[in-house]
Amino acid sequence: MILYVAIGGLFAFLGGMVYYSTLDFPELEKSKLELLSVDVVEIDSIENRIFLKVIFGITNNGERTVTVPEISYELFANGLSLGSSSYSVSDIPMTGRVLLTSGLQVSLPGEITINLTDNNKDIYEAIAAGESLGYRVIGQYTIETAWQVIDIQFDSSI
Repeated sequence: MILYVAIGGLFAFLGGMVYYSTLDFPELEKSKLELLSVDVVEIDSIENRIFLKVIFGITNNGERTVTVPEISYELFANGLSLGSSSYSVSDIPMTGRVLLTSGLQVSLPGEITINLTDNNKDIYEAIAAGESLGYRVIGQYTIETAWQVIDIQFDSSI
């Protein structure tokens, strides 16, 4: 009889842990990612490619401390797709990642390489000339606490 009570208590404890972990979902969904800047790092005129630095600002509006291990995105300039890239620190343990505490905005850098093609020639030349362009990113980012991980879609422009 004591064995059954102990097993029942164990299942109740495990069920309580699972329930407690689901309380993080609303907190994780309060985060917001936005595009802060797109900067030219290097123009390689020999191989016809441009290296861009994409800066994301992630704001944690929830009460729990979270981390962002991955951001996958597609970059557009004046409505034309320049390509896809990602930011990933998934191979780094949670304790070594940038922590997002409540109310804090953290900047995370991404990189993308633009190769000159017939489709993007006008945009490529505008970027190389330093002209002002409208940039937009569409994608998803992963946000996690010690208990839960969720993916959130985003769309941001500058």
